[in-house]
Amino acid sequence: MHLLILGATGPTGRRLLDAALECGDTITALARTPAALDDLADRITVVAGDATSRGDVSAAARGQDAIISALGTGRSLAPRELFDRASAAVLDAAGEQGVSRLIWLSAFGVGATFASAGPAQKIVYRTLLRSVFADKKIADDRIRSSGLDWTLVYPTVLTNGPAKGEYHVADRLRMHGAPKISRADVANFMHQAAHGGEWIRRDAVITD
Repeated sequence: MHLLILGATGPTGRRLLDAALECGDTITALARTPAALDDLADRITVVAGDATSRGDVSAAARGQDAIISALGTGRSLAPRELFDRASAAVLDAAGEQGVSRLIWLSAFGVGATFASAGPAQKIVYRTLLRSVFADKKIADDRIRSSGLDWTLVYPTVLTNGPAKGEYHVADRLRMHGAPKISRADVANFMHQAAHGGEWIRRDAVITD
């Protein structure tokens, strides 16, 4: 399968690259800092560009079977409209290049998933993560209303631990306590979703 991965230099994106390489996919990564992927230069195609640029995404999306976004804000919680701008660019590029499959990483607590969160989670979502989650919601709503075969992925708190291979995933999950899930398990799920049709036009809430 030919995959375009956005956010490949981030902690979840790198695990997504691992999953796709293990499967034998043909991978293109769009990155603002291509040098960060020099260790994989002989195994993937790295395109210099910005995920918020329609032109950059369109050029990288040519000939792809699916686009998988693992974009994140890193350590910065400042509102930068990253997800709003990137989703607009990706949808335009996908339409231009005829790519119908999109897997998009969001976060549990965004949009309708907020209602299923526990009391402690809701406090964090309403305060510390308020701006970022508002940005993510704009992107999610835009993707959901598009004509693409999308999957929106809503993980709970992400950890850097190894993949367990066992987790809970459903359109809706009621949360208790402080649920977490490893980036590796989320990446593996996203990769599997790209290869199958079970999660097309569905929200996927995922946690340990």
